[in-house]
Amino acid sequence: MNQNAHFNPPNRALATIGLSLACFMQVLDTTIANVSLSTIAGNLGASAEQGTWVITSFAVSNAIALPLTGWLSRRFGEVKLFMAATILFMLTSFLCGIAQSMNQLVIFRALQGLVCGPIYPITQALLISVYPPAKRGMALSLLAMVTVVAPIAGPLLGGWLTENYSWPWIFFINLPIGLVAIAVVYQQLRDRPVVLKHSPMDYMGLALLVLGVGTLQIVLDKGNDLDWFESNFIIGGTIVAAIALAAFVIWELTDRHPIVNLRLFANRNFTIGTIALVFGYAGFFGISLLIPQWLQTQMGYTAIWAGLAAAPIGLLPMFLSPLVGRYAQNFDLRMIAGLAFLAMALTCFIRASFNTEVDYWHIAMAQLIMGLGVAFFFMPILSILLSDLSPEQIADGSGLATFLRTIAGSFSASLTTWLWTHRANMHHAQLTEHISLYDPATVDALNQLGGVNQQSAAVLDHMVESQAYMISTVEYFTMLGWVFVAMLVIIWLAKPPFGAKPGAAEAANAH
Repeated sequence: MNQNAHFNPPNRALATIGLSLACFMQVLDTTIANVSLSTIAGNLGASAEQGTWVITSFAVSNAIALPLTGWLSRRFGEVKLFMAATILFMLTSFLCGIAQSMNQLVIFRALQGLVCGPIYPITQALLISVYPPAKRGMALSLLAMVTVVAPIAGPLLGGWLTENYSWPWIFFINLPIGLVAIAVVYQQLRDRPVVLKHSPMDYMGLALLVLGVGTLQIVLDKGNDLDWFESNFIIGGTIVAAIALAAFVIWELTDRHPIVNLRLFANRNFTIGTIALVFGYAGFFGISLLIPQWLQTQMGYTAIWAGLAAAPIGLLPMFLSPLVGRYAQNFDLRMIAGLAFLAMALTCFIRASFNTEVDYWHIAMAQLIMGLGVAFFFMPILSILLSDLSPEQIADGSGLATFLRTIAGSFSASLTTWLWTHRANMHHAQLTEHISLYDPATVDALNQLGGVNQQSAAVLDHMVESQAYMISTVEYFTMLGWVFVAMLVIIWLAKPPFGAKPGAAEAANAH
């Protein structure tokens, strides 16, 4: 079925609510576990770094599933694919909640990410199909609001459920939401006509993608535990990932029906916009992961207070996103994207001035200001990267950008945790070089803590560890601030005009 054809459900408002609920549920799961990682790792007897696998396994599987959406929707129909993906997402959410070990949870999270890959793009396509052309912009604005609200709700809801009930409930919460979404969407869209199409599947491209990206993610997740290239496993995994990804690029550039259309990088604005999207989102994702971990493990925050401290990042986007969508085209989009990167860089440098005495309001205020950057980030960047593409390339371009953005989030989670821990351990070692029972300053410090005994020594070591992690946190945000500054410069390499090509909007909805 051509999705430009308009379909009237019995109740458009109910159809919108049902579709939005499923999308909310999926986007919620990208952040709901962030504030619970410390609790999950502790309950399952795993390290904080291993806890990060809960995030990365979901993200990388979700990214791998994204390129399959177009083929699956043509093969089975959009409504059936939506129903199947939502039901399987509920099932895997239940499995995550009953996991008894970190290995089980990571496997179930990977399955969860895999089966929910089509939910967001299919929700977008179905929403467009139930609104007349004149109101499709409003439909997409509603979906954008859902994707802004869900990441805010994630840390708050995750913290509240973990603190008041137990961490499995951050996954069980998907069951009632999913049931309502399925019931409503089935009732509203079951009569929607569809034409199925048996198009060829790029199995070789898919296999190389899974092997390359999956192996690289394992290398990133296991590298610190295995001392990186001192381990034959890491060396072997790196070689396999490099060969698989090189073969994937060659295959996709030569295949007639590639699963990922890499030829789009011949377009200047697509390349510049995608670079800005990937690095900008990676930085945003890293901050969203690190802030709750730092607050809970080093600053003594509970899960819910860590969520409350992180949540202000979503307040400004809730109000500004619709305005940006409506008026942004009246300005140079490079200027708006530049303002986004400027706000993100500024808040990173603000956080780099923090110390162990920083209070809740300073942390929350930095998050609030960064929300300005988030509000100005997505729409202008997406408009820039799609502006050079012909109408028939829009769907592929949007899919490829979403795929790379999701992969960037997954890799960012692994690298952020590794870098933060690695630098903290290094600073801890440097700081403890000067601590000795033969050093008068050390003895004096121990006496102030209650005397030269094992308990005072443990307290002193905890103080040193806290300072080491603080130094590492400052270094991380300084580095990230300069990354955002670099993106501010790079986005100006894009070349206007940035308006969609004639017919592009229709082509974007025909995928």
